[in-house]
Amino acid sequence: MNDLKIDWSSIRLVAFDVDGTLYDQKAMRLRMLREIAGNVVETRSLTALRVLHTYRKLRESAGDDEIASFEDVLVARTAAANRVDPATVRTIVAEWMEKRPLAHIRACRYPNIVELFSVLKLKGKTIGIFSDYPALDKLSAMGLAADHVVAAGDANVGILKPHPRGLEVLMNAAGASPAETILIGDRIERDGAAARRAGATALIRSARPLNGWLHFSTYSDALFAPLFERSPG
Repeated sequence: MNDLKIDWSSIRLVAFDVDGTLYDQKAMRLRMLREIAGNVVETRSLTALRVLHTYRKLRESAGDDEIASFEDVLVARTAAANRVDPATVRTIVAEWMEKRPLAHIRACRYPNIVELFSVLKLKGKTIGIFSDYPALDKLSAMGLAADHVVAAGDANVGILKPHPRGLEVLMNAAGASPAETILIGDRIERDGAAARRAGATALIRSARPLNGWLHFSTYSDALFAPLFERSPG
């Protein structure tokens, strides 16, 4: 933990990334690895595994290259690389990256995140979600709710982080200025860069110190303590 503090009274919009920020992504990947291994044995096919590997790798590149309308491009490139049709790619991605993880996500949810969401609402803060992936079903499965949810694939966004468009859409929906906004994420090169490009504050979850970045290790860190203090009177 660093010694920097946040003036929570000046923050109107608290925006969260989802994967790796609201839940433990490593724990999720281990659970999903067991499932996909079972699928390989059951189907005697590596197609799903290969498609997912290619799709994830290309998605990272699409973020780096800031490709607009990225989803169609990703599906087409993944299909070509694996010699399958685009419909097969969409089906595999929907099943393994959107549907199946929902059964595990509550168990992987980080401690104290429910309490943080609750106190933010009590303090009158607007809670936003800014995710590179569809997030509504994940939030529901974790027992969380936000005032505004924006995903990179939304029609009015169409581009992945670190492009700040999604955060700008979120701030506009919340009626919050960059100075009134903080984005909590887990990746400097994605969440941190998007926040800075939008003029907002970035707060990065990390077990290691991050020079030049406001960061925390758990949601029970002292950085969040002022939110839980009772108002005078």
